[in-house]
Amino acid sequence: GRLADYSPQARERRRTRVIEMLSGLPTAPDSGWSVDDRADLELFRANLNRYLFEDRVLRRPRRDPGLYVEECTNAIFSLLKKDYAPRAERARAAASRLRAVPALLDTARGSLDEAVPILAKLARQAVEGAGPLYNDTLAILVDALPPEERGALVSAREAALLSLSEYGAWLKAKERSFRAPLAMGKENYNTMLRQVYLLPLDADQIVMLGQTELARAKAMEAWLPDPALADTLRRTGDSPLPSTSAEFLAGYEARTAELLDHLARREILTVPNYIGPFRILELPAAFRPTSPGGFMNPPGVFDDDSSGFYFIPAFDPGSQNFYMRAALSNPLPILGHEGIPGHFLQISIANHNTNEIRRMHQDGVFQEGWALYGEEMLLRTGLYERNPEGLAQVLRLMRYRAARIAVDVRLATGEWSFDQAVEYFMKEGGLDREAATGEAAGAASTPGQKMNYTVGKHQIQRLLGRQRDRKGAAFSLRQFHDQLLSYGSLP
Repeated sequence: GRLADYSPQARERRRTRVIEMLSGLPTAPDSGWSVDDRADLELFRANLNRYLFEDRVLRRPRRDPGLYVEECTNAIFSLLKKDYAPRAERARAAASRLRAVPALLDTARGSLDEAVPILAKLARQAVEGAGPLYNDTLAILVDALPPEERGALVSAREAALLSLSEYGAWLKAKERSFRAPLAMGKENYNTMLRQVYLLPLDADQIVMLGQTELARAKAMEAWLPDPALADTLRRTGDSPLPSTSAEFLAGYEARTAELLDHLARREILTVPNYIGPFRILELPAAFRPTSPGGFMNPPGVFDDDSSGFYFIPAFDPGSQNFYMRAALSNPLPILGHEGIPGHFLQISIANHNTNEIRRMHQDGVFQEGWALYGEEMLLRTGLYERNPEGLAQVLRLMRYRAARIAVDVRLATGEWSFDQAVEYFMKEGGLDREAATGEAAGAASTPGQKMNYTVGKHQIQRLLGRQRDRKGAAFSLRQFHDQLLSYGSLP
């Protein structure tokens, strides 16, 4: 029934606790420590360093007005998106959380003393999307309450919506006074790479890696029998387009069977018997400004429910949104990235790791790298032999993920403006303006996340090549993948 506490006092308590924990760790492992224990020490230290880096450098409670909108929307969304408790119980929690929204937004107004203009603009857009979430989507919980309790939830909802509207108006009125720079600077970015992501690369090396992959992807598009296919993403088969949202979502979801069959026939990896179903759902409006392609929800670490789901943009056959056009053309590339063998499978396996530190660690470079690696791996192992639009889509996905690196680094280091980032995504990444703006918004609000994909894919490919050399005739792709996934989400 609570929202996160971002008051200065709460932030100071957390900061003090993390510093105490960090100072209590050994500076180096003892000589008798096992390889696993040495790795666990560095993983635990990296998690503490992440918190301190976010607190010292990113300073989202002071710089990003969207942090508070995210809390207001995610707090309700998390109660709606999964039936993890009786609806009436979740409805009461929703009422309690809604009552806490005005106080949270008061905290925001008192804390945002160095707000970044572009982040304030994105926050205002997210406020506009809260209405459908609170009004339409929340209705399924309101109906679960006894009649005598419904009025309290509705009143809390109206007060929360009013507070959000006033917060959006406050941001609009203050926009001329928001002048803090978005960039963290190259030195801080390199510190993040070393201490948080544990990467043996600096910002310049990562940009070079992205440029190399970008050149490769663009060249591969040019080698297509029809090079325009990557731009149009048109469907080449005879099957009719879906006519309703329900038909679209059900058809998308059903294609998982093709992926499972391909993985088994080509002996690519083992799908454990505890893997649950993977659903496709429509993305709520509140999350569209910074997640134009939707996002994936894996089973939680402590979740008894083994199912997962992916949020796709609202069904629109005439949409110019890249992700919608891709889904209508051939859903397999994104389904493979988000579902099986991608995020859903990888994170589900990681959740079963018996080592608590490994189970809890969430390395985005590995998670996103694995999902992107899987896209090309499925292509190379023949999934799209009869689907040229699937091949073209994988190449375009590869291309714009490579373009993400330069945007991630150059926005964070201050070399580019937000508008330059959008234009780069359109020119080099091959995205439409809506998708390019959303991608740039994501890079602006979460620096470091957009470089995960190509860097992680590169690292997995290096491991694969080394393992192939080492094993020789005894090499097995299935064995390599099963072993790799068994470690959890590790650097």
